[in-house]
Amino acid sequence: MDNRGKRQAASIFGGMGFYIALLVCVVAAGVVGYFALLKDDPKPQNDPVPSAAADPGPAQSVSVPDPEPAKPVIKDTPITVEKPVVRPIAEPEKPDKEPVEADVFYNEDDAPVEEPAPVQAVEPMVIVPPLDGETAAVFSVKQLAYDATLGDWRTHDGIDIRAEAGTAVVSASAGVVLSVEEDGRMGTTIQVDHRNGYITTYASLQPETSVLTGDEIPAGAVLGAVGNTSLAEAGLGAHLHFSVEKDGELIDPAEFLSK
Repeated sequence: MDNRGKRQAASIFGGMGFYIALLVCVVAAGVVGYFALLKDDPKPQNDPVPSAAADPGPAQSVSVPDPEPAKPVIKDTPITVEKPVVRPIAEPEKPDKEPVEADVFYNEDDAPVEEPAPVQAVEPMVIVPPLDGETAAVFSVKQLAYDATLGDWRTHDGIDIRAEAGTAVVSASAGVVLSVEEDGRMGTTIQVDHRNGYITTYASLQPETSVLTGDEIPAGAVLGAVGNTSLAEAGLGAHLHFSVEKDGELIDPAEFLSK
């Protein structure tokens, strides 16, 4: 073979070699792609389960047949009703009575005698005149009497006894001093409660008194002295205005002192 033929043969094989190599590469790429597709092929998935929240669609009406009425059960055999047995009610047992001794009898003379409670003796009320002197005005609650001081006619709830100023005035009976006060109309006034419904009042006294409110005093205890502190009776001069109440009602002091 000459040189020209060698060059043609080399040219042919040189070109075929290129194509052979290209073919090998294509085949190799196809094999690799095939195995890659087999590896990534996803597994078949089951159909999804419909959720409970899915719309079930329109509800279908279901008709329920009406129950058949119950039929009475009738037995041909008659039922025998027995006559009830009435049993007497047992009475509760009565307790045995205590035996009464035949030789024991009640005697009224043997009954204890209750003595009545002793009656406490009521001490008589000791009454003394509160002042010795001349009566200048008498008790008058039902008839009007002339008042020389005020110059008019009015009632008079006590008696007025004239005496020298400073003469001692005593309690008409035992009791407790109810009040010692300065009255705007009757002057220095003392009241004594004798605890038996009687209350005595001593007015127109001098301001200085011998007792205080709450003092326990006997009959004849010095209360104060004659004065002329009563504005309503100032025209009489020095005197004692003396009045008496019985159970809240005014009574004649002259009758009270005469007991």
